[in-house]
Amino acid sequence: MSKRRRVILLVTILLMLGYCTASLSRIALSLFYHPDKENYASMPASAELVQFRAKDGTQLTGWFIPAENASPKEAAGTVIHAHGNGGNVTHYWSFVSWLPARNFNVFMFDYRGYGASEGEPSPEGLCDDTQSAIEYVRKRQDIDPQRLLLLGQSLGGNNIVAAVGRGDRSGINAIALDSTFFSYSAIASDKVPGAGILLDDTYSASRYIAGLSPIPLLFFHGTNDAMIPWQHSERLFAEAKAPRQKIMIDGGRHIDALLPVHNDRYRNALVDFYLHALEQKK
Repeated sequence: MSKRRRVILLVTILLMLGYCTASLSRIALSLFYHPDKENYASMPASAELVQFRAKDGTQLTGWFIPAENASPKEAAGTVIHAHGNGGNVTHYWSFVSWLPARNFNVFMFDYRGYGASEGEPSPEGLCDDTQSAIEYVRKRQDIDPQRLLLLGQSLGGNNIVAAVGRGDRSGINAIALDSTFFSYSAIASDKVPGAGILLDDTYSASRYIAGLSPIPLLFFHGTNDAMIPWQHSERLFAEAKAPRQKIMIDGGRHIDALLPVHNDRYRNALVDFYLHALEQKK
C-alpha cells in the first residue's frame, strides 16, 4: 500500500472514530434529559404567565408568583427556581408553593423542550436558559433586582452553578442547591462505569463551584437519594469556598427536603439562610 493510501485510510478511520464518539456522546447526554409537557397542576391564580427568550432566541415560558403579603417590590426577595430533569413547572410548583406565604416572590421557568418552551435540551442550551431567566427577572420593573435568590434542584442546581459561574452575578445574594450532581461525567460514570469519558463537563457544576464565592451557598442532600448519591454534594461542598454550609438529611430521598414529609424543618432552614444572606448585604 502506498504512503498516500495509508494516510487516506488513517484519516478515514479517525473520522469514523470521531463520528462514533460524537454519536455515543449525544446518546449519553440524551439520558440526562426527560422533557415533559404534561400538565400536573393549574397555574396559581396569583401567577403571571411569562414568555421570554434565551440569548440564542429560543422562546421560553415561566411563572412569576408574587409574595402574598407585600407588593413584589417590597417582598423579602425574589427566588428564581431551576427545576430538575423530569417534569416541568407544573410539577415543581409543589416544591416552592409555600414561599410566597413567607414573603418571597417566586419565578419558575421551563428549559428548552420542557413544558411550553421551544427547542431541544442540551448542556449549553440549559445554561443559556438559566442565565436568560435570571436576566429576565433582573430587568423586571416590579421587583428589587438587588435582592435575587437562587434555588436549583438536581439538574437545576448544576444549571444554576454553571449559569452564575459563566455569567452576571449582580444582585444575587444566595444560592441553595438541592441534590445536585458534581458533574455530567461523574454521574454518568456512577450509572454506567466508564460512561463519563463520553461527556463534556464544560457546563458542569464542578468547573464553577469554587468561583462562586463570596455568594453564600447552602447544600441539601438526602442520605437515601437513589438518583444522585449524597457524595456528589459532599464533593461540591469540598470544592466550594466560604461562605458555605450543608445539610445532610438522614434518610432523605431525592429532592424531598422542601416537601411536607419533613414538615417545615428544611423550609425554615432555607428561609433563614436567605434572610441572613440578605441582611449581610445591607
